[in-house]
Order: sequence, then C-alpha cells, then structure tokens
Amino acid sequence: MITMTQTKPEFWSKLSQRYARQAIADPAAYEATLQRTQTYLSSEDTVLELGAGTSSTALRLAPMVAQYISSDYSAGMTAIGRDKAFAASIPGLTVVEGALGNPALGTGPFDTILAFNLLHLLPDLESQLDRIAAHLRPGGLFISKSPCLKGRLGPISLVISVMQWIGKAPYLRKFSPDALEAMIAQAGFEVIESDSYPTGGRNQYIVARKL
Repeated sequence: MITMTQTKPEFWSKLSQRYARQAIADPAAYEATLQRTQTYLSSEDTVLELGAGTSSTALRLAPMVAQYISSDYSAGMTAIGRDKAFAASIPGLTVVEGALGNPALGTGPFDTILAFNLLHLLPDLESQLDRIAAHLRPGGLFISKSPCLKGRLGPISLVISVMQWIGKAPYLRKFSPDALEAMIAQAGFEVIESDSYPTGGRNQYIVARKL
C-alpha cells in the first residue's frame, strides 16, 4: 500500500536539511558515475536532471554543457540547491522546483535527461519513463543510476515496511537490473550501457538512447 505521505513533496522537504549534511556513502562509486556520465555530455548539450535533490551533482556536471536544468519536486531540496547554485555562479545552470511535466522545467526536447537515485522512488515508473522519452530529442540520452532492490533487502525489508507504514520511510519500487532495463526499453529506448558501480553492487548505471 502506497500512502500519500510517502509520495508528497513535503516528505522530502522535511528531510532536506539532514540530507544536505550527509556525506556521500560511496565516494569512489559516485566519482565513477560522474566520470562516466561526462563522457556522454558535450559543451552544446541541453540537460535536464530529475530528482536532483540539493543539486550537488548539478554543480559538478553543469560546467560541461550549454544549459543544465536541475529539478526536484521538493521545495526544501530546491531551496538548498538554489543557494548552492547561486554561490557557485555557474553559467547555464538553473535550479527549478517541479516534476516532469511542470512548465517550469521546460518542454525540451533535451539532449540528455538524468535521473540518479530516483527511479526506485516512483510508484508510476512506467508512465514517467514514457514522459522522459517524450521530452528527449530523437537519439537523445536517458542516463540513470538506480538501486535495484529486488531480493537484496533481506531481513531489513520488514523494518522498512514498518517505517513506511508509519510514514517514516518513502515508497520503494523493488526491481532487478534486467527488469529495469526492460521497462526502459519498453518506453522506446535502446540500452547502450548497463553496469554497476562498484561492480556487483546494487546500484545499476544505465545509459539508453531514444529510438
């Protein structure tokens, strides 16, 4: 059962200050993700990042492209991201509040859409993948990194379920890497790279090209 609390922007806004203070759990894997993503970006690209949180990744990747829109539907996350972007003063970087389909994010078509640590949080994942495809130019790239939790949570799954029931944990979509690739392909993409960082880990990095 999915509760409204688990999917409301306010849920994430309450966590935003604590989230902003957290250290990156696996710095080496994070750096590997950034370095790999940079190889797919060019200085002429227009990029949209979905579920950008406090825009930490945006600050790293925005200098590589012509225009970078960092978006999150949580007001708290977006406010922190705007402060960071203002302090960094990166040309072409815009931080906006809203989900895909909100006019504030623009209609595209974008060269690349990014979604890091987001897809497993979407109850309507299939329809969101269709929307992502609709906002990309033909041949555009969708780059994501997602925890693939199917069969990986073990005994902690019960604890998470209890926390979800009392509104203290978000909704989690549990899928395998193969299932996620299949959903992305069904939305009109060709998967051109799929790997885990670190190798054998639960976070799957997928690059897909719009057909």
